[in-house]
Amino acid sequence: MGELWTLLTANVPELILLLVGLGLLVFEMYIPGFGVPGVLGIVTMALGFILLRPTLQQGILLLVILAAALCVALVVLLLTASKGRIGRSKLVLNDVALKDADASDLSAYLGKRGVTRTALRPAGIADFDGVRLNVVSDGEFIAQGARVKVMNVAGNRIVVAEAADNE
Repeated sequence: MGELWTLLTANVPELILLLVGLGLLVFEMYIPGFGVPGVLGIVTMALGFILLRPTLQQGILLLVILAAALCVALVVLLLTASKGRIGRSKLVLNDVALKDADASDLSAYLGKRGVTRTALRPAGIADFDGVRLNVVSDGEFIAQGARVKVMNVAGNRIVVAEAADNE
């Protein structure tokens, strides 16, 4: 471990490259997809590692330390995601979220017509203008592909009835 510390303190620019690459990879964890920060992080870390020229033992130890740091960052990410902090982050694009499928505003579907995608016995799935929703019939069987109309919305429960052809 002492040899690794000596190697790192003697090569500060390479150490900075490793830390910047690590930072870019951690940043990539917080944004969706595999994009520019992730690729730059991998390239920067590889460049720093190559320029550092560690011995085999030092290189393995350094890779273990970097992998452990990435694992800790991933654990922190998963813990914050489970508490909902990432959803409130400025990194998440909330503007792209579907407003139509919001469970708190299902009353907008009252009176809309759609087509069943599964048979309703009495529960199933119906399609309303490209949005698939879980629905229930008012007790009767409705076949797959039948036209339905939303009769009632109570919370997240959408009650439909088979629509007449002339409606």
